[in-house]
Amino acid sequence: MSRAPKPGPADATGDGDASQPEQDGAADTSENTLEFAIGRQVREFRTLMEMTVVDLAKHADLSAGMLSKIENGQTSPSLNTLHRLSVALNVPVTAFFRKFEEQRDATHVRAGEGLTIERRGTRAGHQYQLLGHTVGKPIIMEPYFVTMTEESEVFPVFQHTGLEFIYMIEGEAGYRHGSKLYDLKPGDSLFFDAESPHGPEELRVLPIRMLSVIVYPRDDS
Repeated sequence: MSRAPKPGPADATGDGDASQPEQDGAADTSENTLEFAIGRQVREFRTLMEMTVVDLAKHADLSAGMLSKIENGQTSPSLNTLHRLSVALNVPVTAFFRKFEEQRDATHVRAGEGLTIERRGTRAGHQYQLLGHTVGKPIIMEPYFVTMTEESEVFPVFQHTGLEFIYMIEGEAGYRHGSKLYDLKPGDSLFFDAESPHGPEELRVLPIRMLSVIVYPRDDS
């Protein structure tokens, strides 16, 4: 995965961060919140790596003030922020959620702030933005916002475990599932077994924007 940081405004608590690409929201600091659990894990990993707040902030492209707020559970870090911290600490993003006991969590992603993901179709110019993720559940759910433009190409079909749901928001495409080709226009949807070969075979009207939701069992082996 790769992200390109861009300047952002001051956060809701008034601490400006010129290098912060998103505006993380203020959070409840009680110890049973997701924000507190994430902050505790970030601090624990940073300590294990013998890094100071300044060191980690520099490697994650954050201000020391913003990192301090994250570690103290005073702000809700975005997916982009968690990704940069995971890279700097050399741990998976999911490691930040391991000690969160309350599983009825929610992920709020503002417009345009989804986490850009490198998937197979990315090589063909298709952009995938992850809009959320499940924590500690036997079933994994991955909602993506997919964009295809004039620079996009068709590519070999996908094939993976689980189920997938597609909802066409803009554009038109011929979408392959197994031996059938489905015409997808705005408002159309397609729900299918993802183990059968599938993928956009004809990009008819561009740009194409669609919601793709993938669900599959967690592999704990």
